[in-house]
Amino acid sequence: MAYSVSSEQIIKEAVQAGRELKPDTSLDERFMEAEGQATALADYLNLLIKWNKSMNLVGPSGWEEIFHSLITDSLYLADFLKTLDLPESPRTLDLGAGAGLPGIPLRCVWQNGSYLLVESRQKRSIFMRTVLRSIKLPGTDVFQGRAEKIPQAELPADLIISKAFMPWKELLPFVIPMLGKGGRVIILSNDLPPDSAATEKFGFKVEKHTTYSAGNREHYLWALKNIA
Repeated sequence: MAYSVSSEQIIKEAVQAGRELKPDTSLDERFMEAEGQATALADYLNLLIKWNKSMNLVGPSGWEEIFHSLITDSLYLADFLKTLDLPESPRTLDLGAGAGLPGIPLRCVWQNGSYLLVESRQKRSIFMRTVLRSIKLPGTDVFQGRAEKIPQAELPADLIISKAFMPWKELLPFVIPMLGKGGRVIILSNDLPPDSAATEKFGFKVEKHTTYSAGNREHYLWALKNIA
C-alpha cells in the first residue's frame, strides 16, 4: 500500500509523546526493532485514515492527533501490562474493540499470549480484519458478536481490557463469567480508580494504577484483580 504516514514520522511522534519505541526481543521477529513496530503502526494509521473518511471510525481526522490522543494509550498500556504478574501466555479479551483501539497498536509493541478483539458491529470488524491481514499481528484475532456470545473455547480470560465499553460498576459483574480466578480487568479511563472498598463489593481489588499524559490530557490505567 502507498504510505502517507511513514515509520520515521511515527518514531519521531512517539518520542514527542514521551514513549519512544524501543527494541524488544520478546516480540515476533518482524517487530523486534523500533522500525518494525513503527512500520506496523504507520500501516494501521494509513488504513484507519482511509476508512475513517467513509465510516467515521474515530473522531480525530489528522494522523498526528490520532496518534497522540489514541495510539499513545496503547504504548503506555503495553508498559503497564509489563508491570503486572501475568501468566507467561495470557489470554486477553478486548471488549468493544471498535476501530481496534487500544488493541491493534498495543499488539504492535506487546504480543504476549493470545488477543481477541471483540466487536459487535460488522463494518468495524471487517476493518479490523483488513488491518490484521495487512500487518499480520501474531496471536491476534477478531470476534464479531456480542461479548456475551464469546465462544467458550476462548474462555476463561486472564485479562479483559475495556476502554469506554461500559461504566466500571456495570463492567465488573458483567465480566465475572468470562474471567479466570485471579484474572484482571484493565480499564483505560479519564479518572482515578475508586478505592478497593468500592470494587471489592464486586469481587475485585484495585491492584495497581498509573497516570500518563496523552493528547494534552491526563489518562489513567487501572488493574483490577478478581478476588471472588
